[in-house]
Amino acid sequence: MRESSTTTIVLEADMTERHYWRDIYRYRELFWVLAWRDVSVRYKQTIFGLAWALVRPFLTMVVFTVVFSKVAKLPGEGAAPYALMVFAGLLPWQFFASALTDSSNSLISNANLIGKVYFPRLIVPTAAVVTSFADFLISFIILIALMLWYQFLPGWQMLTLPLFVIMAFMASLGPGLYIASLNVKYRDFRYIIPFVVQLGLYVSPVGFSSSVVPEEWRLLYALNPMVGVIDGFRWAILGSESSLRMTSFLMSWMLIVFFLWLGIRQFRKMEKSFADLI
Repeated sequence: MRESSTTTIVLEADMTERHYWRDIYRYRELFWVLAWRDVSVRYKQTIFGLAWALVRPFLTMVVFTVVFSKVAKLPGEGAAPYALMVFAGLLPWQFFASALTDSSNSLISNANLIGKVYFPRLIVPTAAVVTSFADFLISFIILIALMLWYQFLPGWQMLTLPLFVIMAFMASLGPGLYIASLNVKYRDFRYIIPFVVQLGLYVSPVGFSSSVVPEEWRLLYALNPMVGVIDGFRWAILGSESSLRMTSFLMSWMLIVFFLWLGIRQFRKMEKSFADLI
C-alpha cells in the first residue's frame, strides 16, 4: 500500500515585522546599488564632474576664513592656521547637511521603486547618507592638501577621527529618517529643510572656534549635537592645538542616540503606509 505524503504550510502573522532587520541584510545588494546609482547620477553630465565635491568646500573655506578671521578678527585654535581650523569644521558640517537633505527627500525620489517592490524601506535613506559620505571622502583630499601646504603634521588624535565620522553619520541619519517619513505625507518639509540647514550653518562652530562662546552659554550651546561633532573633528585633526570639551562631547552623543532612536521609531511606525501615501 502506497503512503501519501502531505506538506503542511504554516502562515505566521507579522512575518515581515519579525524578520525586518534580517531582511535589511538580505537586501544589502540593493543598498549598494542605490548608493552607487546616487553617486553616479550626482556627477553625471556635469562639466567638472567630481571636481564639484572639491570646489564647493574650498570656496566656502576661503569665504569663512576671510569673513571670520580677517574681518571679524575672531581667534583660531592655538597656533593652527585659521583656514585649516575652518576646513576641519566644514568637513563634518557639509557631510551632515548633505546627508540630512538627501535622506529627507530619498523616499520621494524613489517613489516608483517603493510603490512596486517590497524591501525594507530603511535602506533608501541610509543609502542616501552613504552617498553623502562619498562626497566627504572626496573633500578629504583638500584637508590633506592644506596640511601639506601649511606643513602641519597631525598627532595621535587623528586615529580617533573614525569615531567622529560615525557620530556625524548617526547625527544625520536620525533626523533624516524622521523627516523622510513625514515628508511622504506632508510635502512641505522639503521646503523647510534647506532653511534649517542654512540656519544651522551659522549657529554651529563651522567658521569659528566654539571657544568664542561665553562660558555661561556653553551648556545651552551644546544642545546643538553638531557642536560636539565639529569640536571632535578639530581635536582629531589639529591635535593639541584644539581642545575637546567632554560636556559637549557627551551631550552630543546623548542627543544623537536619542534622535536616532526617535527617527527609527517614527520611520517604522509610518513605513506600512509609504506605498499608499507616496
